[in-house]
Amino acid sequence: MRKFLGSTITIMVLFTLLIGCESMPEPVTVGIEQSGQSVSLQVGQTMIVRLESNPTTGYTWEVKQVDPAVLAQQGEAEYETLETQTTPMVGQGGWQVFRFEAISTGQTTLEMVYRRPWEDAPPESSFTLQVMVN
Repeated sequence: MRKFLGSTITIMVLFTLLIGCESMPEPVTVGIEQSGQSVSLQVGQTMIVRLESNPTTGYTWEVKQVDPAVLAQQGEAEYETLETQTTPMVGQGGWQVFRFEAISTGQTTLEMVYRRPWEDAPPESSFTLQVMVN
């Protein structure tokens, strides 16, 4: 009887631990190729937006539109250089990397523009993504 009770308790503890260890879905990475498309995320899931950029030209990607109650930017954009370059070089291109977290269920449009912030001119490029959070 003691063995049965001990085994039952062990199984219940393991089952509880497995339920508690429900894994969060992997981050979704999108780039300029997905512009104009849609993506589905789960609440709590991370979306990484990786867009080609060369800030030495003065151009930078900016978030123009997003509903932060549905999809919130996590920190500032990071800049990644080309992996083939071991040392950063002036004029070298790379990527601006933005991280967003799906906050609550709903739908939002993520719109980003590539422009020189001080110029009153149309953006050089744009990125739009429909985001549905379940």
